[in-house]
Amino acid sequence: MRLLRMFLATALGALSVGGICAQEKPSANAAKTVKAVRFGKLWDAKGKLWTNAIVIVEGDRIRSVTTDAAAIPAQAEIIDLSKYTGLPGLIDVHTHMTMYTDETPGEPMLKQLTANPPAVEVFLARKGALRTLEAGVTTVRDLGADQYMDIAMRDLINHGEMIGPRMFVCGYGLYITNTPYKPGLNPPAGGIADGVPEVLKVVRQQIAAGADLIKMYASTGTDDDVTGFQTYNYEEIKASVDAAHKFGKKIAIHSYGPDGARDAVRAGTDSLEHATDMDDATIQEMAKRGTFYVPTIDHNRYYLDNWQKIGYANGFQEKTKSFIERNLETARKAFKAGVKFAMGSDAIYTMFGQNTRELGWFVKAGMTPEQALRTATTNAAELLGKDKELGAVAPGYFADLVAVEGDPLADIDVMIYKVKWVMKGGAVLVDKTKDRTR
Repeated sequence: MRLLRMFLATALGALSVGGICAQEKPSANAAKTVKAVRFGKLWDAKGKLWTNAIVIVEGDRIRSVTTDAAAIPAQAEIIDLSKYTGLPGLIDVHTHMTMYTDETPGEPMLKQLTANPPAVEVFLARKGALRTLEAGVTTVRDLGADQYMDIAMRDLINHGEMIGPRMFVCGYGLYITNTPYKPGLNPPAGGIADGVPEVLKVVRQQIAAGADLIKMYASTGTDDDVTGFQTYNYEEIKASVDAAHKFGKKIAIHSYGPDGARDAVRAGTDSLEHATDMDDATIQEMAKRGTFYVPTIDHNRYYLDNWQKIGYANGFQEKTKSFIERNLETARKAFKAGVKFAMGSDAIYTMFGQNTRELGWFVKAGMTPEQALRTATTNAAELLGKDKELGAVAPGYFADLVAVEGDPLADIDVMIYKVKWVMKGGAVLVDKTKDRTR
């Protein structure tokens, strides 16, 4: 018991490092706590930029937004962030939270990831979760994990046993058979589905396990592989989309190349991940249907910067650089055509905390900083089906707030590099300011 207490004390102490504020599970009284958060400027994602805004928070929700100091309840805790600009907590719609690794000298991150048992990986993933919060991301959509670790992590966070962003998870993504036959007893790998009957079965398995949404890999391409040939035909893709929608779930479809993207859009996917070199007809169909595009441009930059630490073989760089350029150009064409975008980092390994760098690519693709911010707020919330609760600062919404130093509507780098304070569901989880008062 003494060792257990020592371990818990050490773990909780570690959570205070780097501006993270350790939070215990809220009590019944804490749930009724009223806070008044003052911002010098506030972008509410509802079309208004407030000056000298005050956000009244009750429990985990926003009660009101005002400029009238007289509206602050007498019992409220005052949090003075008047030196900063406030925004809604951001949403990253493409992560792999349980695929976290440290940079252990001499040990490739790929090897670490495959060597760790599920319990160890979930425990380590708390580090990436904290770094994600420090980037101002309070909600994520997680698109693929082994052994249902994502469901475990989501539930631990929801129960207050782990500090991290709010998670919407898919369990196993669907993918075709890709391993050779081995004689002897081989338990089936999760997520494998060949043909329409198996696709339907695996979709149902994920929903039965407690997944919030469905993920399908409709092409090759991942890590240092930027090939993108189609792996599921239209009938299989359509079966997965229809099954997901029948159960009231949304579906995200991965396609590095244009063919899988074309069939995914035709089949009615809710979001299309990566999708490079799409033709004009597919892009126009996306705009017509309201299909969300999640291009994940920045994750390949991360692979180029860290390939030796990850453990990739030398020689992939030129193909990946070319893919990034084509990915950006496809995003530029899609934006001009009126396609909806949502920000997805595809964070993995040690990329957590760099989630919002994708916004910089969106500005390069032609967006204003405000349009880029909408991809991680109102657009992302709409994709999640949570546009009445997340992605804006307004009465009734979750009290997810971020304070940055500077003007993110003039310079997107302010959002990427100058996050100073983060509140999720009414609890302050990151505080790097020096003038917080009560």
